Parts: sequence; structure tokens; C-alpha cells
Amino acid sequence: MIDLKSMDLPQMTAFFQELGEPAFRAKQVFSWLHRGTRTFDEMSNLSKPLREKLSQTCFITAPVVERKQVDPKDGTIKYLWRLGDGSCIETVLMRYHHGNTVCISSQVGCRMGCAFCASTLGGKVRDLTPAEMLDQVLFTQLDAGTAVSNIVLMGIGEPLDNFDTVLRFLELVNSPAGLNIGMRHISLSTCGLTEKIDKLASYRLQLTLSVSLHAPDDATRSRLMPVNRGVGVERLLEACRRYFEVTGRRISYEYALIDGVNDTDWQADLLAKRLKGTGSHVNLIPLNHVEESPLKPSRRVAAFQKRLERQGVTATVRRKLGGEIDASCGQLRRRRMQEEA
Repeated sequence: MIDLKSMDLPQMTAFFQELGEPAFRAKQVFSWLHRGTRTFDEMSNLSKPLREKLSQTCFITAPVVERKQVDPKDGTIKYLWRLGDGSCIETVLMRYHHGNTVCISSQVGCRMGCAFCASTLGGKVRDLTPAEMLDQVLFTQLDAGTAVSNIVLMGIGEPLDNFDTVLRFLELVNSPAGLNIGMRHISLSTCGLTEKIDKLASYRLQLTLSVSLHAPDDATRSRLMPVNRGVGVERLLEACRRYFEVTGRRISYEYALIDGVNDTDWQADLLAKRLKGTGSHVNLIPLNHVEESPLKPSRRVAAFQKRLERQGVTATVRRKLGGEIDASCGQLRRRRMQEEA
């Protein structure tokens, strides 16, 4: 069976021409799929024989809401979607004054092993398809009844570990024939796969690259993030500098502050030294508590921020949304897995 929704428009056009159909049929179907259509029977401007032929040779991905949590204070919605094979992933809709942002997953599980993240518990199961990534945006919009203006690839999984799929997803969501969400409204978060950062830079996309740094020194970062052991902070920052030189896009560094681990004055000073003059931005994140983790939220967020800013590094504290629900990435999926066990 053929996954039509994972095709770009040129591919879909070629597919319909092979079926002996005019090229405009591809644009019709592309439009239907990018509205969240679940069946070919809903495509009313296609002939019945064509709809039947498509039903016999192709499939349309459509996730089912397994669980849904709504924060009564800020309106954040967290979805646990069940996919066609029974796997579950998470998507979060966050409401800001400038518009609605959806945080989407790129993999079922994750193999990066970051100590503070619930997504990696249980390891990686599989990569998502472009259609399954797109569905998170489409069906979140439909279920919430509100349009999405911004996307962050910051949910379950490491986006650059599913590189080709993510690139196709970006192409699909950016398409004028589809959702038409501009690259400058999209952020991609990576734990720091240096070769893939260089590869991404070669495409010169105008998205925002967010790097999960979380420590300025190798000893601490390697303890928190196993991916650092074969790379090192300096090599990662060199790749980030190359990315900025090629794309002209300022990099945002994510830094989850953990009590007694990465929130000391000397670490703030080293971080400022490493980033000074690069035009970078540091996004300080109050750590979300994960039951299985011994790591605790820092009590020095304000002091850490002030120390960076005194040394010329722009640092903001991320607004904490979803405080009344399972806010941390991977928690809702983890809870379901525990209940099944």
C-alpha cells in the first residue's frame, strides 16, 4: 500500500500521471490530505472509480486520540496519539499572544539517553513517517478547533536522527498548496549530532535551530547526555558556528537548569565565555520533574540568568506551560506504558 500523504506534490503528480489521470488530480488530493481528510470517500471532487482505485492501492494515515489533557490555567493541550501500528506519540499545543505553537514528535521513543528526559525511557521503537509528523499538526488543529502558526520539533525523538523524514516533513508543511507555514515559524531542536548539523546547514533553510546544550563542560554534559561522549562541547559549538556562518540564522541554546548539577556560578561563567560574541541566545528552562529521575529543578534560575546577562549573553527563562498536566516530554506516553505493563 502507498503512503500518499508522505509524497510531495511533484511525486504525487507523477503518481497520478502513471495512473493515467491528469496532473491537476494530484493537487486536488494533496489539498484534501492536508486538510486532515481521513478517507478517500470524502474527496467529493474525484470520480467514484478513482476513489475506489485509490482505496485499493493507497492508505491515509490518521491518528486517534488515546489521551488528552487540558491545563485549566493556560489552555495548553497535551495529546497522546495512537498511530496505525498501535504505537503512541505526544503532541502539545501551546497558546501564546502571538499565536498557537504545536510541539511535535519525530520518533516513537528515543535512543539518545538524556538523563533528564522521559522520552528516552524504554529506548527508540521506530522513526515516524513524514505523514505521521504532518498529522500531528493537522489533527491537533482539527481537534482543538484553532489554527497553528508555529511549529517546534521538540517532542519525542531526536529530529536529526530521522533526517530525511524531517526534511520531507518541512517541505510538506511549508508547501503553499498545504498548510504553508513558513520556515521562520519553525524551530528544530537537536541534542547535537554535529555531522547532521553540518548537513542541515547545507540546505540553507531559514528555520531556527535550537541546540540542547544543558552544560558548558564535557564532564557534566557527558553525564547528562551520552551523545556528548563522542563529540565534546567545543566540537559541537564549532558545528554551530559553521551553521550560523552558512545560514545567517542565530542559534538558540536550550539549558535545563538542574539543582547542584549545571547551575553553579563557574558553569554560568564558562557558558558565557563559550558563547560571548556569537550572537547566540540562551533559553533557560526550569526542569520538569520526571518521577524516574533523581534530578531536581534548580533554585538558582534567576541568579544564573543575571550572571549570563552581566557578561553580555542574552538569556531568557522559558515560560512554563502545562503545569497542571504531564508537562515533561514523554511523561504521558511513559504513564501509558507503565499502566499496560
